[in-house]
Amino acid sequence: MSVYYYNGAQILAPFTITSNEPMFDADTVSLKKQRATQNAQRWEMSFSTVGTPDTVQDMLISAVANNQSTSTMIMPQLPAVSDKFTLENADTSSTTAVAVKSSASVGDSSIEVKTLNRSGTLPKGCFFKFSSHDKLYMTTSDTVFDGTTNPTINFYPSLRSNATTAHQVRLGDLALLTYYKSVDNMSGITFTDGILSNSGTIQLLEAL
Repeated sequence: MSVYYYNGAQILAPFTITSNEPMFDADTVSLKKQRATQNAQRWEMSFSTVGTPDTVQDMLISAVANNQSTSTMIMPQLPAVSDKFTLENADTSSTTAVAVKSSASVGDSSIEVKTLNRSGTLPKGCFFKFSSHDKLYMTTSDTVFDGTTNPTINFYPSLRSNATTAHQVRLGDLALLTYYKSVDNMSGITFTDGILSNSGTIQLLEAL
């Protein structure tokens, strides 16, 4: 299982990833169900961390300062996704950036990318982003790279900004979550006998 960090402190499992997508639900007089959304979605995370003496200062500062500004961190991948990620290279380009083959427009939920001699699988449930904007997306099906055919990546939510052949799909350590720290449950750091004992639960909201 990959290890992820928040301000230098290791994120502990289990952590929670939530998709916040407001949906309106109503029943008609004939009891038919009607649902609608406003095409808005953000990722939210909550977790605890394990601190060390050299990360205590950063954790305390992050709890009390600069909460009006956004920050970034590597988006944690689900353990099963990390285990199934087998995308490899047969050339010198990065395994964590895949070039867009055919442009996609706002509202699309799939995009064709270049194989560039890559082989392996990009599994469903993998978080990624486009180089054109900061929104994070998640693959909804396995994408197989066979080294010759340009594959299509299916994803959720639908595209929020156009992606062209000048852009890349960024994976792995390049899939950065741009976030605000929630101010609903701001907490400090607990020390017992001078030793860090609890850094509290941290909640992050994707910045849109």
